[in-house]
Amino acid sequence: MNLNKSWKRSISACCLAPLMVSVVVGCGTSAQQGGTTAAGQPYTITIMSDSFSPDHTDPKSNPVIQALDKYTNTDIQIQWVPNSSYADKINITLASGSLPMVMLITDKTSSFVNAAKSGAFWDLTPYLKDYPNLSKANPIVLNNSSIDGKVYGIYRSRPLGRNAIVYRKDWLQNVGLSEPKTINDFYNMLVAFKTKDPNKDGKGGTYGMVVSKYAGPFDIMQTWFGVPNKWGQDKDGKLIPAQFTPQYLDALKFFRKLYQEKLINQDFAVFDSTKWNDPVVNKQAGVMIDVADRANVLLKTDPNMKLGIIGAIAGPNGLKSPATSGYAGFYAIPKESVKTESDVKKVLAFLDKLNDKQAQDLLWNGVEGINYTVQNGAAVATKQSDPDTNSLTQLEMSIPSELYTKAAQTDTSKLVDQVEQANEKIVVPNPAEPLLSNTYAQKGTQLDNILNDARIKYIVGQIDDAGLQASLDLWRKSGGDDYIKEINDAYTKVQQKK
Repeated sequence: MNLNKSWKRSISACCLAPLMVSVVVGCGTSAQQGGTTAAGQPYTITIMSDSFSPDHTDPKSNPVIQALDKYTNTDIQIQWVPNSSYADKINITLASGSLPMVMLITDKTSSFVNAAKSGAFWDLTPYLKDYPNLSKANPIVLNNSSIDGKVYGIYRSRPLGRNAIVYRKDWLQNVGLSEPKTINDFYNMLVAFKTKDPNKDGKGGTYGMVVSKYAGPFDIMQTWFGVPNKWGQDKDGKLIPAQFTPQYLDALKFFRKLYQEKLINQDFAVFDSTKWNDPVVNKQAGVMIDVADRANVLLKTDPNMKLGIIGAIAGPNGLKSPATSGYAGFYAIPKESVKTESDVKKVLAFLDKLNDKQAQDLLWNGVEGINYTVQNGAAVATKQSDPDTNSLTQLEMSIPSELYTKAAQTDTSKLVDQVEQANEKIVVPNPAEPLLSNTYAQKGTQLDNILNDARIKYIVGQIDDAGLQASLDLWRKSGGDDYIKEINDAYTKVQQKK
């Protein structure tokens, strides 16, 4: 994952503490004016978000918050909730009935979903079109962050097309191959990395790709074969889980071939994901499949590595890559504290304005001339960093895009951005992302374990096609059939409302 952004803006499971944040938005403007406030009595908004800083300054003396006050005509007073305890407080806060006007929801937990479906939060779906920034929200991400098709919060944007192949470019040059374009090319690259002494040290012992017990690489690769992103559609338009498509077996056979030929590490099923980088850094393996930003993580360990990044490999249906959810939590508006439609429009006007470039620069970089300067178009941090920066970035939604002034990029960072942008044209969304199932809420871990165990056993040769089918049958009997029915019932209701 993107460790830099995750450290600055990562999220915990959803929760709220009794909020003590006051943000003020000026009144007197319509939503259509995009939150531009008129002079006059400010409008107080309480906000709740998570914090990654042990200490915070008094908002009245913080130059960044003062600048935000001025730009948005607000009076911001923030008491942050530590990220480490954020998840533990959601149920207490919801039960207390004392809710802030804006709260960060970091996960669609049952407590929040039940509250939203019972009418405790505003359905923002009909309002977003009236705001210059929020109206440009990505429709895939809106759908992913919604609940049964209704948008209950303004999402914090993350790249949809983050998945990629990261490989040792020097190895590829040493074995005399070009960057792979197809699945067969990819296979040939892994073979060469095992058999053709890519290190040119005469020692051997290298292999193609390192895989850990984290299942993400297999989920990414199977999409190349045409496997849907968790859920697809059958010929009648009904949603079916990925494992019941014929392409799923094609992908498993390919993975088994990689294992049998020792092109991937033989201990992948138990290999600790915290050591995932080591074989590439130590010149044992030449490929990792993860998010594109994995390349930057590797370079932090060995800046001299020559790395290449590929968004996807062409399969039977061209280039395909599974879309991420595209968001890291969202800001929801409770009806208990925002009682009228007029008020919710004022709150949305403020959130919309936080997506302007000037506001994004303040949230991400601080005050120009105090916390950073701009040199050759890039942000350069000063020694006077703002102590609240790591928390203020949690307020950034970046809709429709990141507009803040970025630090100077390396060649690899530029390539990561290029790959992520290109991937957005080929991402495969999960149509069931916003849909809920009571069965999965109760039995999801058991169902997932059945599938993961079956995939591993098939790859390593412990079961054959018949054994795989037996595992899929067990999945159905263990609640899978109910899960499928509930997802399709929810999908039908959403489609009927469109």
